[in-house]
Amino acid sequence: MALFETIPTANRTLRALARLLGYPDAETRANVDEMAAALDAEAALGTPRRAELQGLLQSIAHRPPLEVEAEYVELFDRGRSTSLHLFEHVHGDSRERGPAMVDLLRTYESAGLHLAPGELPDYLPVVLEFASTQPPREARALLCEFVHLLNALFAALQRRRSAYASVIASLIELAGEKAEAVAIVADEPIDASWAEPPVFGGCSALGQTRPQQAQPIHFVRSTSVAGGVQA
Repeated sequence: MALFETIPTANRTLRALARLLGYPDAETRANVDEMAAALDAEAALGTPRRAELQGLLQSIAHRPPLEVEAEYVELFDRGRSTSLHLFEHVHGDSRERGPAMVDLLRTYESAGLHLAPGELPDYLPVVLEFASTQPPREARALLCEFVHLLNALFAALQRRRSAYASVIASLIELAGEKAEAVAIVADEPIDASWAEPPVFGGCSALGQTRPQQAQPIHFVRSTSVAGGVQA
């Protein structure tokens, strides 16, 4: 990056993208024209990218609401690779996610931004709302910190041929980078991630026998101990 590079202002663009990544409820659909106008007025993104975003906005506005909402839930709420919670991509549900969330929350609070109850600091629309309150250079620096995660999310959305990939590509470009698909690990089926662990390690469910085949039983002779109690 050049020392004196001019970074375009993208506050309104970031707010529009944050809203676009949120749940497509009635309020969001009612504000589609306002978001489209903000993207064009600021022109922080190139014309081809803005055209892609306009197409997504019109799709949200004019398709049946239930269809749009169901598609959003299927896309963002049923797989880790497309999750909008950024730290889930690196920490999953591990203990490391907690301290990372606290650090990010402190960053927000030091700038005077306090989240509403139930909002998580690593939720991408929240990150973008915060970035939109910062000067251009600081906003870009924040996006750069997450650009590797954005690239993975972009790749996952491209693989699903989702128009939302254009939103993530826009963020990568606002970070001063080029949107590039990266190798991603396939999601574990959602049913498998919620499955109860097996109680007995020797059952036929682990592949020791085929269905309908007899499961061998092994008897072990017990050993007598003092007092007549057997072990």
